[in-house]
Amino acid sequence: MYTTDEVLGKIVDNIEKVIIGKRDSIELLLLALVCNGHVLIEDVPGVGKTSLVSAMAKSINASFKRIQFTPDILPSDITGFSVFNQKTGDFEFRPGAIMSQIILADEINRTSPKTQASLLEVMEEGQVTVDGATYKVPKPFMVMATQNPVEYLGTFPLPEAQLDRFFMKVSLGYPSANEESMILSRFCTSNPLETLTPVADSQDIISLQENVKNVHVDKSLKDYIVDIVSQTRRQPDVLLGASPRGSLSLFRASQAWAFYNKRSYVIPDDIKKMVFPVLSHRIILKQEAKLKKISTRDILASIVDSIKVPVVD
Repeated sequence: MYTTDEVLGKIVDNIEKVIIGKRDSIELLLLALVCNGHVLIEDVPGVGKTSLVSAMAKSINASFKRIQFTPDILPSDITGFSVFNQKTGDFEFRPGAIMSQIILADEINRTSPKTQASLLEVMEEGQVTVDGATYKVPKPFMVMATQNPVEYLGTFPLPEAQLDRFFMKVSLGYPSANEESMILSRFCTSNPLETLTPVADSQDIISLQENVKNVHVDKSLKDYIVDIVSQTRRQPDVLLGASPRGSLSLFRASQAWAFYNKRSYVIPDDIKKMVFPVLSHRIILKQEAKLKKISTRDILASIVDSIKVPVVD
């Protein structure tokens, strides 16, 4: 059996049997999982978003459900509902699709705001409330939601409160010509996802989630994180900066990246590495900034460059 610090690398290697050339994105998804976080995957159709999530679930032997979000899907389809049992005279809870460990919320921006809001409680607290009764979701639990960045017709943009629930935002992007050729070779006779076997289990992930919290973060680096996040609220081109939840997410992600690199302490480069995936979706730009073609990435790069990096003894 693998040691705790080997498990993450084994999971990444296993997923790469299906997903070619996207190691950075795979690593980010795995870091979010060990931080009890959720991920928004924003990308065009056909680049492997569903395969990536399926491979993740198979690699850790977790239960997996895909929810195809459409305008007519109801909150009860997600959370579950109560039905009256005439034999017992009691109401019985019928679990919704969310009662699984790994959830793929496909095209989340195609459903109504009311249905989107049904995910808020479960993403924050790991539970759903139906008719006054609370039901816990299985652990580990993770929502990976997808949305198409270039398709706006018939979509409902996620509100700021919903975006802030996502630990990070990830994009896969198109493969290179060489990688696309490798995809054709690997998938020409069969789908490698069908033969993928687990290399970890739920208890391994729960143990990792506890171990990551023990990674040391120096006081100067905590201040560095707060400086970066607070600066997002002071930029002239920013309408809404990152919240304190963003600071905590950046803190946790930095711990996870240090742990993944087999260190028991965080260094400034860990924080810099996590700034873009953790904070980019938490910043709302002013309309003038969009007209000037200023991106959130430009804003964050400017902030990171402007803040003095602490020297940790």
